Amino acid sequence: MGREKEKEKPSEKALNLLRSRLSDPNFIFRPLSDSPDSNYSKLKFIISTSVTEACNNSILLLGPRGSGKVAVLELVLSDLLQQYPEAISVIRLNGLLHSDDNCALKEIARQLCMEHQLLFSKVASFDDNSQFMIAMLRECGLAHKTIIFVLDEFDFFAQGKQRLLYSLLDAMQSVNSQAVVIGVSCRLDVDQLLEKRVRSRFSHRKLLFLSPSKEDTERFMEHILSLPMDSSLPHNYAAEFNGRLKKILSDERFKELIDTYLSFNFTIGHLVRFLFQAVSYMDLNAGFLSLGNFKTALSSNQRQLKLESIRDCSVLELYMMVCMKRLEVKEQTSYNFYSVMTEYKSIHDSFQTSDYYAANVCLRAFEHLLQCQLISFIDNKGHNQSVEFRPVKLLISSAELHLGLKSYQQCPAILLKLMDR
Repeated sequence: MGREKEKEKPSEKALNLLRSRLSDPNFIFRPLSDSPDSNYSKLKFIISTSVTEACNNSILLLGPRGSGKVAVLELVLSDLLQQYPEAISVIRLNGLLHSDDNCALKEIARQLCMEHQLLFSKVASFDDNSQFMIAMLRECGLAHKTIIFVLDEFDFFAQGKQRLLYSLLDAMQSVNSQAVVIGVSCRLDVDQLLEKRVRSRFSHRKLLFLSPSKEDTERFMEHILSLPMDSSLPHNYAAEFNGRLKKILSDERFKELIDTYLSFNFTIGHLVRFLFQAVSYMDLNAGFLSLGNFKTALSSNQRQLKLESIRDCSVLELYMMVCMKRLEVKEQTSYNFYSVMTEYKSIHDSFQTSDYYAANVCLRAFEHLLQCQLISFIDNKGHNQSVEFRPVKLLISSAELHLGLKSYQQCPAILLKLMDR
């Protein structure tokens, strides 16, 4: 029994190591940061230029969810904070929480007060907080300190009057400041949402986070899954593990399997989830990864993909899919965003639900359903049309939607009731 446990130990250590790596964004994205052409290098250069040359900058990080925008940004900020610990201050906002201009400016004031150990006033007005921000930009500029504003879900800040964006970008131009505004969004056309007065003050720099190339994918998998030769793991075990792994990675059947998976799930985030699943199927008694582990992960993923996608949806997105299913029951074979909104309003008016959102928020949810491939456009026509006018279809059956709703922890009871009708 003692010997058997001893044999199992290296494989358990290897499994824990691989799982911890796959849960660590810094480790995951570090190999994709080596090249001078990488988004990491470009972003680091732009921010460090602001720090060393005392200038202002603004940039947009654009790409689908799971493509590594925030992970690469955090990697850059972590490195720069180590390099310039006294010269950088980071202010973080999220459009899902702070899209209201008053709320956003108040949050900026709160974080600036915390950073510089000042007393924060909860009752300060928009103008008071705006003046405070301008004063802090000036003071930090004189002290050669760069303030980095990270605006996640940037498209939400580009709605309405855009007073926050205007105030922030205008302050950066009119005072002796050192600041960087970084917008993060999954909408590639987000700069087109900006008002003329805001756009004229924005520097129009963009970094696109696209799906990795085949070469990057292969390099990435080897980096993640290879065991270190200088660790507490037995040297012979690590060497054999890595040798077997190389054989798997070069196997044409494995390459075909990965191509199949990535044709539907094309971001680094998707690949990481797939590898985590494959690693979890490793036989601890055998102690090594096998091609079968990846095959099992693929078949399991294909079975669970739609159900998991439904679980990842917001309550609003669930409402939209139920609306589409109701339109199909009414024999409406073709519907677009506005048809769905009409049905959504009808449900709200009939049942007086508390889950009722503005049209712009609903459009965002509609676009996310397209990204998740839970709905798709009926045909390839109408590329010149706006998304909301193009007819779509639901890609899941009533049974799958019903099962997804039942497994959703916070699913409103009204949705299950509507599906049972």
